[in-house]
Amino acid sequence: MIPLRDTIPSRTVPFVNTSLIVLCVGAFLLELLQGEQVDDFIQTFAFVPLRFFQPGLYEGWTFGANLVTVFTAMFLHGGFLHLGGNMLYLWIFGDNVEDALGHFRYLVFYLGSGVLATLSQAVLTASSNVPNLGASGAIAGVLGAYLLLYPRARIVTLVPLFILFPLVEVPAALYLIFWFVLQFWSGSAALLSAHQGAAGGVAWWAHIGGFVSGLMLVSLLRPKRRPAPAYRQL
Repeated sequence: MIPLRDTIPSRTVPFVNTSLIVLCVGAFLLELLQGEQVDDFIQTFAFVPLRFFQPGLYEGWTFGANLVTVFTAMFLHGGFLHLGGNMLYLWIFGDNVEDALGHFRYLVFYLGSGVLATLSQAVLTASSNVPNLGASGAIAGVLGAYLLLYPRARIVTLVPLFILFPLVEVPAALYLIFWFVLQFWSGSAALLSAHQGAAGGVAWWAHIGGFVSGLMLVSLLRPKRRPAPAYRQL
């Protein structure tokens, strides 16, 4: 199922969400410009769990330098499909979460979700020297927030059925819960793999950690609504 749009229009201009998309696309273009040096570029700016927990094993790396990569890794991607899929989800769901939180709180929320998502994956793969990169963890936080804020929204979804491609409006709660269950199932299967942490792949637990973090952070950061007055103004 491929989401195309939701049914809730933005009430404000989502300039933070749009800026995040522009930064991710810009960072990917910068990757492409590296040519044969792209691997070195990725090693420098992506997040490496083993390097984070044991920086002494890597010459010239400190804990502070590794901490910076927790943030820079959020804007890197491993290919056009990786980038396109992430930006599609961010474009569909991010604007409404920014509406609910406000611009500054949304930025704090997005970065916080990304950090917690990265650390969730890192704790389970602490001995891995495979670079972790992508906005998926932060975007998973956006999905968690959307589920809490707009469970009754509808997601216009393209459903490939052999030679047919019908558009179906799926309830947001159903779509996002199904997405989370799929991530949890895949993440559990990955942990059972004997080679997990020794090879690349999808950071499923960053998705799971990001989603749960989004549920928690949106509750903390959402502006408190003023209670309705107990009297009528004339």
